Amino acid sequence: MAHDILIVDDEADIRMLIAGILNDEGIKTREAADADQAFAQVSARRPSLVVLDIWLQGSRLDGLQILEQLMRDHANLPVIMISGHGNIETAVQAIKIGAYDFIEKPFKADRLLLMVERAVEASRLKRENQELKLRAGGDVELIGRSSAVNQMRQSIEKVAPTGSRVLITGPAGSGKEVVARLIHARSRRNDGPFVGLNCATMRPERLEMELFGTEAGVDGHGRKIGTFEQAHGGTLLLDEVADMPLETQGKIVRALQEQVFERVGGGQRVEVDVRVIATSNRDLQAEIDQGRFRQDLFYRLSVVPIRVPSLTERREDIPHLARHFMQRSAEGSGLPVREFGEDAMAALQAYDWPGNVRQLRNVVDWLLIMAQGDVKEPIRADTLPPEIGAITPTVLKWDKGGEIMGLPLREAREVFEREYLLAQVTRFGGNISRTASFVGMERSALHRKLKSLGVHGSEKGKLFIE
Repeated sequence: MAHDILIVDDEADIRMLIAGILNDEGIKTREAADADQAFAQVSARRPSLVVLDIWLQGSRLDGLQILEQLMRDHANLPVIMISGHGNIETAVQAIKIGAYDFIEKPFKADRLLLMVERAVEASRLKRENQELKLRAGGDVELIGRSSAVNQMRQSIEKVAPTGSRVLITGPAGSGKEVVARLIHARSRRNDGPFVGLNCATMRPERLEMELFGTEAGVDGHGRKIGTFEQAHGGTLLLDEVADMPLETQGKIVRALQEQVFERVGGGQRVEVDVRVIATSNRDLQAEIDQGRFRQDLFYRLSVVPIRVPSLTERREDIPHLARHFMQRSAEGSGLPVREFGEDAMAALQAYDWPGNVRQLRNVVDWLLIMAQGDVKEPIRADTLPPEIGAITPTVLKWDKGGEIMGLPLREAREVFEREYLLAQVTRFGGNISRTASFVGMERSALHRKLKSLGVHGSEKGKLFIE
């Protein structure tokens, strides 16, 4: 997505020169001759970067004063200062206020372009770092090899470059946001912002303010830039869109159709270029039938539908997911990676996972910290959390459960028979006759079975296994 750069200079020739240099590189530009025009342009839509002259004749504020106000209202907006009468003190002052850098006139086109690219990139990295801190290292990849995951990958690859709106449905915790982020990452907007708004956690009276922003004075605060405007040039994720009030749904329909909206408490139209991706864990058609969701909004959001399956629909992916989460959790905590025993993995695959992938990740985090035993030994089924252990098949809790689950049926049967018969013979003090009677075998048959399983007697009547 092309950058949107605001050029603020009192000389029309300079504005035209800078615009020409940037336009030749495919960069979109806007222009302002003084402070009022500059603030009006920023109010209409926040740019990717501002190129700001220090000395502005006929302006009520000079460049440094404009910079101070921009840094107060838009702290993450990169600004490059320019001047034909600059000095070291002025440059240092501008950078202290918050400018990215300072460039003197006349300047070479290559230097200006390099500085613009570096400033925009620094702003992008800062924004991504803030997002990562908020998300605490969320995933940006699909883990698994099941047919369901492969189908999702194909859908993402097809829809990502198109710019179409996407509706992602699936149960809570299944990974809908991961799919949304992948679509953004593989789109032509991947150098633009990815902004998410969770409609389920927002009070109805606050949701509209968060979406569209507010003008100064509304709610006792200064101007607030909403998520629609923050996402200009990028992607806006409306998470759990079914929780959006009907009145707000109507305004979203208009914003999607026209790519124009008004901030709360204001009358100025704000134009944006935003791709919207929505998610829901509800049946939106049922919500429409109940009068809780607008049909016209559904059709605008669901241009391309993608369904994310529950974890129980893709149990074969659980080993890949569990090992991936273990690696990530170990890296984040500084603890050594724990391996999963075959019995523990079988128990994880047998569980129904009402919280889906999110719950699995939490369980793996718990196991890394709380699982008993030597860290060099595999995690056993009997060390799993209580909610999983309660439904774990009994055989997996046996001390040979891990060995059995890694064997074919014939070999597993031999392991079980050996352990079972050895336990029974020991139980009856090595008396083969009593053991044979209890287990329902002929004495000679039990002798042959014990021999075939490698169980032999000693002179003292005790048993050992080869």
